[in-house]
Amino acid sequence: MRNIKITLSYDGTDFAGWQTQPGRRTVQETLEKAIAAVVRESVRCNVSGRTDAGVHAIAQVVNFYTSNQLPPMQLMRAINAHLPTDVVVQSAEEVPQVFDANRDARGKWYRYYVHIGPVRPVFLRRYVWHVPWHLDLEKMQSASQVLLGRHDFRSFETEWPNRMSSVRNITYLSWRQQGPLVWLDIAADGFLYNMVRAIVGTIINVGRGYWPVERVAEILQACDRRQAGPTAPPQGLFLMRVWYREEEAVLAEDTQFPFAFAD
Repeated sequence: MRNIKITLSYDGTDFAGWQTQPGRRTVQETLEKAIAAVVRESVRCNVSGRTDAGVHAIAQVVNFYTSNQLPPMQLMRAINAHLPTDVVVQSAEEVPQVFDANRDARGKWYRYYVHIGPVRPVFLRRYVWHVPWHLDLEKMQSASQVLLGRHDFRSFETEWPNRMSSVRNITYLSWRQQGPLVWLDIAADGFLYNMVRAIVGTIINVGRGYWPVERVAEILQACDRRQAGPTAPPQGLFLMRVWYREEEAVLAEDTQFPFAFAD
């Protein structure tokens, strides 16, 4: 059996998340059916991490085993021919048998987009969270710094406990703005359920002046989800990259919104 690693992009709008669910359209089931149609055998896709309904991926990582002998490039093209327009395989390669897309992941980079202004952006509604308030980015960046490093992020985890430990190490966190778009880049060794969206909802409360900068440190120390802000909606969240073993954890600082937009 060969172990194939693929990098996948998808628009999560019309999916009920990654994981297969009876009677619902999911990325996993859609991908597995497309692969099976090509390799002529049942496959089980192992993913770096599940994404929720409405969440997008620029570079999700998946591996699966197959006895099919098609070269990776041909395999990629054949799978794409069986996929719908809202999901595509960006690359494929054969990897060692021991590679596991989930267990071997060493870090992830997420980006969350917010659109500010009095008018909702009708053509970006699937990819941003629109908020009508003015946001103070300087305060948001200042409030976020307390989250850097290794902490117990229980206050930002939905339905705790979901994992054996809620301790994670955030290695990078930055807010930036271009016109009406404000976005958060955040990288860590792993993320809890709804962790990024809870952080966004909390920091937005600071940016709009609802909470002082110091409030975020208090929330972190409380280890109580009820103390933090709301869970931001899913459509603004993008999985940007997953790192493995010896790969260098570099964020593309100049990467802007993945689609054209008008100010």
